[in-house]
Amino acid sequence: MHNNSYLELDPKAYKTNINFLRKHFRKEVLFSSVVKGNAYGHSIETFVEIALAENVHHFSVFDSQEARRVKAVVGDKATVMIMGWLNADEDLPWIIENGVEFFVFEKNRLISALAVAKNLAKKAIVHIEVETGMNRTGFNSIDLKWVQDFLKKHSDFIQFKGLCTHFAGAESIANYFRIKKQIDRYDEIYQQFCAKNLKPQQRHSACSAAAMMYPETQMDMVRIGIMQYGFWPSPEVLVNFYNTKRKNENPLKRVISWKSSVMSVKKVKRGEFVGYGTSFMADAQMKIACVPVGYAHGYGRSLSNVGRVLINGERCVVIGSINMNMMVIDVTLLDQIKRGDEVVLIGDQAEKQLSVSSFSDYSNLLNYELLTRLSADIPRIIK
Repeated sequence: MHNNSYLELDPKAYKTNINFLRKHFRKEVLFSSVVKGNAYGHSIETFVEIALAENVHHFSVFDSQEARRVKAVVGDKATVMIMGWLNADEDLPWIIENGVEFFVFEKNRLISALAVAKNLAKKAIVHIEVETGMNRTGFNSIDLKWVQDFLKKHSDFIQFKGLCTHFAGAESIANYFRIKKQIDRYDEIYQQFCAKNLKPQQRHSACSAAAMMYPETQMDMVRIGIMQYGFWPSPEVLVNFYNTKRKNENPLKRVISWKSSVMSVKKVKRGEFVGYGTSFMADAQMKIACVPVGYAHGYGRSLSNVGRVLINGERCVVIGSINMNMMVIDVTLLDQIKRGDEVVLIGDQAEKQLSVSSFSDYSNLLNYELLTRLSADIPRIIK
């Protein structure tokens, strides 16, 4: 565990976000908290505790390893659902024994689930994912009759909990017609299942962007990731909210802050290069501070010479190349600075703020990408 920086999580910010989202969704819609990617960099264990305190009782993950981490925190207090990877031989016995739900998008997984369920004398709880136009995972139309027949024949050991799909870029208006076609295709498939007397307990398709941009996709459950952490899926989704609600104030609050401290301070003469290579040369005598955070911790090299941090209430520029474990900051204009002074990489200090979106502005990184790159070895603490 690193002690050169830490991530601070704010439960009050999460409460604000979850309250906003619940007001936006219909009352009967189940909220599933998506905590894949180490809870978008926030830490599964720490974040799930915060969510549980706000009466969130459904968590979606990508793989079985994440499911085990969530289950270790929630026990029987919440439902855990795997949307992606699992190893049939190693994971399915634990998954079925513990009542963990999981997506099925290929025949082999359904066949394996049946075998394990029979062996355990317990039902496997499955969500059938169907292909509607994203062309990633999901049963194609040609396989649907086989799936329907299988579910009907083996209902003693296979519980058909959900019928689901995923949209191909609901955060961008450029994908409008593609998303609309997917919605129509999902509705057709749903009717096909109902006609076979296979009505799922839950219909679900919406991520954060779809739930906001296409309210009809909220269905029985929404799978909300980025927005619960205080970030919009894209500027387009935020602008759409402003336009439809006639508001111009962001209702979401960032849950995460990233802080470190000054490791050393020194002076550099005019004409000297700073750090590796020759990407930055001092054009005047200057003062620099070294901060013990680098790309090994998730602060990408693409922020070299363009990143910003807050020190003593002022925005300061990253100069030179970001190193594996260190960055150099221009602090020439700070009258008072010393070893141990707080450095804010994401968050507030005095009257100024550095948002995660500022990283996107400087480096072309998506919010999602930067957050999930944050090293799991950085301590996460609840504010």
